[in-house]
Amino acid sequence: MDKQQALVPFGKQIRLADYDAGYTGEFTKKGQVKELVKANQARMAELQELLFAEDKHALLIVLQAMDAGGKDSTIRRVMEAFNPQGCHVVGFGVPTELERDHDFLWRIHQHTPARGHVSIFNRSHYEDVLVVRVNELVPEEVWQARYEHINNFERLLAGSGVTILKFYLHISKDEQKQRFQERLDRPEKNWKFNPGDLDTRTQWDDYMAAFEDVFQKCNHPWAPWYIVPANKKWYRNLVISTAIVEALEKLDMRYPPAPDGLEDIVIE
Repeated sequence: MDKQQALVPFGKQIRLADYDAGYTGEFTKKGQVKELVKANQARMAELQELLFAEDKHALLIVLQAMDAGGKDSTIRRVMEAFNPQGCHVVGFGVPTELERDHDFLWRIHQHTPARGHVSIFNRSHYEDVLVVRVNELVPEEVWQARYEHINNFERLLAGSGVTILKFYLHISKDEQKQRFQERLDRPEKNWKFNPGDLDTRTQWDDYMAAFEDVFQKCNHPWAPWYIVPANKKWYRNLVISTAIVEALEKLDMRYPPAPDGLEDIVIE
């Protein structure tokens, strides 16, 4: 897998139009990556156990995408490798009245992972410079200031031992149309169709511009963004599972030493 295809260059303005949502690298079929993804998931399980045992680090995974981008299926297909006892999945929707009475990061911070644990955000604090910006929910000077707040927040987390991985699931507008149509055509998927998503679809270009600013202003070595080609779900799964494994392996974790005297214990 070409990891550099996904990792967003630091400090540069990029254009999402230059990224092929249908890119699959050297692979052409799902079957070619099936065993690779399985191997990554087995390694993810091992590394999560080590993360918990060492109790020095934590992992935060942020998933962002346009509607029907595949956030839920990514959690279902990739993150199933994690032991749910040490993994917390949070979906961030419209803020509640209580949440609106606090700063925009208040509802986020309380769900960040404790040492030894994994948190997965389905949408995140970035909604406050995406949805809020596109729909003009607050004045521009308010959401503009949030880029710096987000950078400081993520720097704080990273300095506290949290490894942050941020994935934008990049689908094309045509792929979104097909996925919406499938939700209409299949009765068991009708419940997933939200007519309001069609309004968001008309704002596609505005969202692309908002995401591009996020990648330029909030992308750092301690909290990198990956633009994941996601038209093909099987390739998406390979990219994300590979990035997670590589990030956790870089932590060079070790199991804590065994208590003294174990060699003298006899279990009868």
